[in-house]
Amino acid sequence: MTFEQSVFYVLAAVSIFSAVMMLLQRSPVNSALYLILNFFCLGGLYLTLNAQFIAVVHISVYAGAIMVLFVFVIMLLNLGDEKRLREHLGIRMYFGIAFSVALLAELLYILGFSSANAYVQQSPSAAEIGTVEYLGKVLFTKFLFPFEITSFLLLAAIIGAVILAKKKVVQ
Repeated sequence: MTFEQSVFYVLAAVSIFSAVMMLLQRSPVNSALYLILNFFCLGGLYLTLNAQFIAVVHISVYAGAIMVLFVFVIMLLNLGDEKRLREHLGIRMYFGIAFSVALLAELLYILGFSSANAYVQQSPSAAEIGTVEYLGKVLFTKFLFPFEITSFLLLAAIIGAVILAKKKVVQ
C-alpha cells in the first residue's frame, strides 16, 4: 500500500466517522463542528486525487462561508427547548431505516463481492488537470463564450437587485 492510498483511507475513515457523529449529536453546534471536520476531510480527499483547485474552493466556500452561515442561524434560532425538536417513530422513520439498511447492504455487496473494486491508477496527466493554471487555460479558451454569458447574467442580476433595493429605500 502506497502512502497516497493510506492517506486516502485515513481521510475516508475520518470523513465517515465525522458524518455519523454529525448525525448523532444532540447539540446543533457540535453537529456543525463535525460537519466542518467532514468538509476538511473531503478537501483532503480532493488533494489525494490531485485536484488542488477544487480542494481549496471546497474548503473556502463550504467550511468557510456556508458553515459560518449555519452557525449564525443556529445561534439566532436559540434552540433551547429540545422537547419540540424530538420526533416520534413514524412510518417515514421506518422507511428511512429500511432504505438505509438496503443501501448499506448494496454497498457491502459492491465492495465485497464485485470484481470492479480493484484499485484503478490515475491517468498520468491527472496532476496537471487539477491545477489552477490548467483550469484557467481551459476556461478562457474552450469555454470562453459560456463564461462570458454567465458573467453577463450575473451582472444583470446585480443591476436588478440594486434597482429593486433602491425602489424600496425611496418608498
